[in-house]
Amino acid sequence: MNPDLDALKPYPFEKLAALKAGVTPPEGVSPISLTIGEPQHAPYAAALQALDDHRQAFARYPATAGIPELRGAIADWATRRFGLAGLDADQQVLPVNGTREALFAFVQAALDRTRPARVAMPNPFYQIYEGATLLAGGQPLYLDCRTETGFRPDIEAVPAETWREVQLVFVCSPGNPTGAVTPLAEFERLLELADEHDFIIASDECYSELYLDEAAPPPGLLEACARLGRHDYRRCLVFHSLSKRSNLPGLRSGFVAGDAALIAPFRRYRTYHGCAMSLPLQHASITAWNDEAHVRANRDAYREKFAAVTEILAPVLDFPAPEAGFYLWPAVPGGDDAAFARALYAEENVGVLPGSYMGREGHDGTNPGAGRLRLALVAEVEATAEAARRIRRFIERSPRC
Repeated sequence: MNPDLDALKPYPFEKLAALKAGVTPPEGVSPISLTIGEPQHAPYAAALQALDDHRQAFARYPATAGIPELRGAIADWATRRFGLAGLDADQQVLPVNGTREALFAFVQAALDRTRPARVAMPNPFYQIYEGATLLAGGQPLYLDCRTETGFRPDIEAVPAETWREVQLVFVCSPGNPTGAVTPLAEFERLLELADEHDFIIASDECYSELYLDEAAPPPGLLEACARLGRHDYRRCLVFHSLSKRSNLPGLRSGFVAGDAALIAPFRRYRTYHGCAMSLPLQHASITAWNDEAHVRANRDAYREKFAAVTEILAPVLDFPAPEAGFYLWPAVPGGDDAAFARALYAEENVGVLPGSYMGREGHDGTNPGAGRLRLALVAEVEATAEAARRIRRFIERSPRC
């Protein structure tokens, strides 16, 4: 087997299962999970209808590039959403089976093992960034996201000699787990560094359509390119998904868009990889990308939930106000996130993810996720509010874990 597999760390939910092993929650208390970022709102019904309407197309092999109608719907959506001059649907857009698959696959296609292959990523982070890097023979470069930097990476703290070894930079905006949004000025600075040091920027924007202020949608990397007149989106790719936007995580549908010089070899890689999206799923995706009303309703539901949960938890937990996404990132009373998560599960049957499981030891020797929790507010509002009430009750009963 590939020896690089031995470098992979246990996935956070594997560690969480081990943490909870042997613990029996109290009888008669229903379980509520705030661990996995899997939307529990109703999936977009029109997309499911389109899937059913085109079910006979399961009899046909799909093309890697997807059908023109899907690429066109994606290009039109991204152009509207981010104020672009346009996207070439044939050369600058590639449908994929969700962002997770595409993020992993792109690293395998992009890294050049014949020279230093460092991959910069936020810390804490979505674990696929690290796993993909290790299996591609690269070396992760962890950029700490701490309170003092607004929970965004401090790119100015990276020395020039380190940037020269970087081949790829992952941006996650809105951030998982912090909800922090990368402003356009930071995207533009990153573009300057990419030009200076010859690296690719991969911007994971799968939470971009879940934001709390309807008047302030999070900016994106291609939007920054457009502001600078970089309409070829040189060195840039963005990754988007219908999982969060349309509550369709099981559809496994998203897209990659940006630099045609990166899309073309990635499409060639994917032809051999054998991961074309089935035709019925493509038609369901077209329906979803062409409608915004259900996305606005989804945002309204999350706003209601955030308002309810923050009112309950604010008196007992300290957390940054998220700008987007569906996570809270509170500090743990007592500082031991794993012990807190285990005790909360044992006493209140609420599952939460220790923040340390999403991070690695940073440049100062500490894990920036330690002492925090990731709370995924994905269930319907009443279940999520009930989980918040149980967390508050647990803290008030035993304020230090």
